[in-house]
Amino acid sequence: MVKIEAIIRPNVLDAVKACLDEIGVHGLTVSEVRGAGKQKGYTQHYRGAEYAVNLLPKIKLEVVVPDSAAQEVVDTIVASAKTGEIGDGKIFLSKIDEAIRIRTLERDDDAL
Repeated sequence: MVKIEAIIRPNVLDAVKACLDEIGVHGLTVSEVRGAGKQKGYTQHYRGAEYAVNLLPKIKLEVVVPDSAAQEVVDTIVASAKTGEIGDGKIFLSKIDEAIRIRTLERDDDAL
């Protein structure tokens, strides 16, 4: 099993979710996060004062899939989240040793 963590722009979340749903990925976790990368933030003016905003709002998607589905999920996320501009995000893949569904005690791929 593979855990896929994708950091994406908030405005592409609905498109990514719809595309993942089309390929049969229904279980995922979505978190609102803040981070900095090459974008390095921006300067904002509020009531005459200037503020540096260097942690930008992002969305973190987490999904665990069988090894055989990992590449298709990554390709789908890239295709639906890519704008071609700095700040599109990143995808991280991690190996998962074991998964357990609490309600039924199913394990590994059956638990997904």
